[in-house]
Amino acid sequence: MKRILVAGATGSMGKQTVQLVEKLPDCQLVAVLAPTASKSAEFGASVKCFDNLTAVDIDADIWIDFTTPQAVYENTKFALKHHMHPIVGTSGLTPDQTKKLQAIAQKEKIGGIIVPNFGLSAVLLMKFAQEAARYFPDAEVIEMHHADKRDAPSATAIATAKLIAENRNPENCSQTTNDSAARGADYDGVPVHSVRLPGYVAHEQVLFGGPGEALTIRQDSFSRSSFMQGVKVALSRVMDLPNLVVGLDQIL
Repeated sequence: MKRILVAGATGSMGKQTVQLVEKLPDCQLVAVLAPTASKSAEFGASVKCFDNLTAVDIDADIWIDFTTPQAVYENTKFALKHHMHPIVGTSGLTPDQTKKLQAIAQKEKIGGIIVPNFGLSAVLLMKFAQEAARYFPDAEVIEMHHADKRDAPSATAIATAKLIAENRNPENCSQTTNDSAARGADYDGVPVHSVRLPGYVAHEQVLFGGPGEALTIRQDSFSRSSFMQGVKVALSRVMDLPNLVVGLDQIL
C-alpha cells in the first residue's frame, strides 16, 4: 500500500487528486497540506492535515504537489530530503531549481517526477511538435489557460518551445529576435504567447510556417478530470524511478 501526501489538497487539481487516491486500491491518503487544510471537514479522521510546510510530520511514500509557483521548490526539496517520492504538477520551477532538486534526489538516492502537464494529449502535442521542428524550424507557441493560473507562460509551453529549439536546425530558421512584447516571451528563440481567460481550462497550439504552407498542432483539455489519467500513471511508476525526471513522456 502506497502512503500518499497531497500538497495543495484544497485546490482544483488537489481535490481531484484526493478523490483519485481514495479510489485506488493500492494507495492510501495519509496526509494533506494546504493553508486551510486543518480547518476543513472534507478529509477523514485518519488523514493528517497540515497548514504549513514546517508542521509536516508524517511517514509517506509519495508527495503529490499541486500548490503554487512560490511554494513548489521548498515543498519538493522537503519531500526529497524526507525520502518521499515527489510527483510535481505545480508550474513555476526554474531550470536552475530543477537542476538543484535533481542533485538532491541523486544525493538522497530517491526518484521522482516533475510533470509540466498530466494531459496525455499535451504530451503527444509536445512529441509531434518535436518531430515537426525538424522540417518546420519557424514556429510560435500559443497557450491558453483559465484566468486563475498564476504563471505565464505555462510550464507546458516552455517545455514545448525547448523541444522545438533543440530539434530544429538554426541555420534553416528565418525567425529573428523581436523586442516587441506583442511577439510573446522568447524561449530559445521560440516566441510563446499566453492567454488567461475565464471559461478556458488548458489549451495549447503550435504554429509552424514554411514557404507556401503552414502546420498547426493543437490540444485542448476541457476538464481537469482529463489530467487524472496522467496522475494515475505517475503514481504507478514513480517509486520505480532511480532519479528525478522531467516529463510524463519519461514514464509512458
